[in-house]
Amino acid sequence: MLNIDPITITILMFGGLLLGLFLGHSLAFVFGGLAVIFGYLTWGPACFPIFSSRIVGLMDNFILVAIPMFILMANLLNSSGVADGLFDALRYLMGPIRGGIALAVVIVCTLFAACTGVIAASIVSMGLLGLPIMLKYGYDKELSCGTICAGGSLGILIPPSIMLVVMADMTGLSVGKLFVGSLVPGLLLAGLYAIYILIICWFKPEMGPPLSKEEREKVSTPQILKMCLISLVPPLILIMGVLGSIFTGVATPTEASGVGAFLALLMTIAYGKFSWKMMEEVTLATAKTVAMVMMILVGATCFTGIFMGSGGGNAVASAILDMGLGKWGTFAIMMFIIFILGMFLDWIGIVYLTFPIFIPIAAQLGFDPLWFVVLIAVNLQSSFLTPPFGYALFFMKGIAAKDLTTAQIYRSVIPFVAIIFCGIMLCVMFPELITTLANMVD
Repeated sequence: MLNIDPITITILMFGGLLLGLFLGHSLAFVFGGLAVIFGYLTWGPACFPIFSSRIVGLMDNFILVAIPMFILMANLLNSSGVADGLFDALRYLMGPIRGGIALAVVIVCTLFAACTGVIAASIVSMGLLGLPIMLKYGYDKELSCGTICAGGSLGILIPPSIMLVVMADMTGLSVGKLFVGSLVPGLLLAGLYAIYILIICWFKPEMGPPLSKEEREKVSTPQILKMCLISLVPPLILIMGVLGSIFTGVATPTEASGVGAFLALLMTIAYGKFSWKMMEEVTLATAKTVAMVMMILVGATCFTGIFMGSGGGNAVASAILDMGLGKWGTFAIMMFIIFILGMFLDWIGIVYLTFPIFIPIAAQLGFDPLWFVVLIAVNLQSSFLTPPFGYALFFMKGIAAKDLTTAQIYRSVIPFVAIIFCGIMLCVMFPELITTLANMVD
């Protein structure tokens, strides 16, 4: 066993983490491999019982049962085709407005976010639906791509969100309170995205031209309203069934996730999309996603156990506090670290790495823990949009390989990352956006 000081082990573990990711290895195995290497070097064989204890504690956590249920719900909704009909209705309804199709994308992504909590389904669905149509009608490529990436990423912030479930588990906060607290910031970001689209298309009409009169006249107003009714009412019932049961205290988030999966199944049947082959594909896709998430959680909890147990967490916390930047300067440093980590790590890794360090610092500085955690959740929106490892960018590149270059995709998200910073600042200046509704929940 080696006696490595906390600062050195911090540098070595984070350096190894970045090296493993740049070499293209899976985050779960980079976390787990580094945990084993440094655990054995510093603790010897005693590290393995530590790993076993942390993994068993993770798998025995009832809160995390909500993760597979919410993922199943997302996959069922994706198969139901509800996004297709809703997008068609809204693009005709909002088509006369400059940038109307992009606004329809934001609205559909927001509603879809409130039904799923998984961004992959939102980005892939809206990329396949919305991107060809926006490009067909002459929309700016970068505006089209950025809208889909930013709107699709709302699924990880607007409840129900698997990220918020994991954050609640890490901090001991109520999942219901986190859901309520993140609702207004999520809708705020969606609203800011919509305002940006309206402004940019007003001053530059060529970026988002309205639908032509001939195109609008293909569908009558009664037909549009009927399409909206058919496509909008079932998702609203699902949202009220899941979030309403949580907010009113009728069901726990774990129980509500099961209700949501059942309602999503009923929607799939009602839209005529159900088949046993579809169910087999949905179940398999859910199992793969859940396995991926849980493997990252296992690797991350082992990595965190060794890192914190070796004094790395205390070393980082002391270094941040010793900067002498005061309450808000320290807050800015923590948010900046979250943003930088978001360029390289998955949100799961960021949560497991930073929460054991940042949450005690926030408590020491007197920040409301709920407010602080929700702000981190808002900040982590940028992790899906920032290169080189932003998941939304990868999803979009896979969908639009022939229509968009990598440089165009990267440039497309810059205004939306800036909007996320504006959202953070608004929540800092007006903390009631987060706390008012959350404090009403027991």
